[in-house]
Amino acid sequence: MNAIQETNFNFENQTAFYRGKVRDVYTIANEYLAMVASDRISAFDVVLPRPIPYKGQVLNQIAAKFLKATEDILPNWVVSVPDPSVTIGMMCEPFKVEMVIRGYLSGHAWREYSIGKREVCGEAMPDGLKENAKLPEPIITPTTKAAVGHDEDISRAAILAKGIVSEEDYVQLEKYTKALFQRGTEIAAERGLILVDTKYEFGKKDGKIVLIDEIHTPDSSRYFYAEGYEERQANDEPQKQLSKEFVRKWLIENGFQGKDGQQVPEMTDEIIKSISERYIELYEHIVGEEFVYPNQEDVLARVERNVSTALKELKY
Repeated sequence: MNAIQETNFNFENQTAFYRGKVRDVYTIANEYLAMVASDRISAFDVVLPRPIPYKGQVLNQIAAKFLKATEDILPNWVVSVPDPSVTIGMMCEPFKVEMVIRGYLSGHAWREYSIGKREVCGEAMPDGLKENAKLPEPIITPTTKAAVGHDEDISRAAILAKGIVSEEDYVQLEKYTKALFQRGTEIAAERGLILVDTKYEFGKKDGKIVLIDEIHTPDSSRYFYAEGYEERQANDEPQKQLSKEFVRKWLIENGFQGKDGQQVPEMTDEIIKSISERYIELYEHIVGEEFVYPNQEDVLARVERNVSTALKELKY
């Protein structure tokens, strides 16, 4: 299939290039970023060996729609979306923390809870909860942003004590995080979904806090189907979910959690196809529109052309 494994473009006024786990980021004139959402997939902070067709397009288009839908809460970094797999936006100075917010006890928080911990990132959790239970109220569990390797849990108190973020800015980040999660929860509910948890990244531009990166995508968020949620909880059944967690579970079941000496299990064509279909399924559910497959021209040529055209319209 026509998947984007990696890009190696050279755009006019390009001043830097960075390849992240899943994105290829081109700095333009030290003012803008052209961010290509590749079809690479990572789990447990490891990039898996094969790309997932259409994954980048799914993430980029969901993020674009949610960034548009939250502009009234705070400004974001986006200037244009010239291609299904690309966003161009303003360069911002990122905060060195990711704001993770959880409305339900799932994923990492559940793994900590299940071994007896009753506190994550300084946030207390009550006894007696089942996996995927709704928390009494959403909790913010920040992580540090690692340049390489694993992001680390950190508490509000530690962030302030270490001076990673000023108290004034952090209070504002918490307010924005809660407001964005509330908006995401409402939109998900309209589509028959539950927004379980998600993460937000923020930066500063001209002294103002700006929302950066993608939001409410299956890579940055976890969704459950609302229909049957209560029944599944009562019967101790796993929740039907649309997120990257199903990829993590497949890896765990096949002996991989990103630890030293572990090998990524074989990603067969069948596995690749099933993961791609799950991403498209989430897109259609959360956006409420049918996924539009791009035409079958060379995908790299299309991306390069669309970005080059959009860059000509920027003001330097």
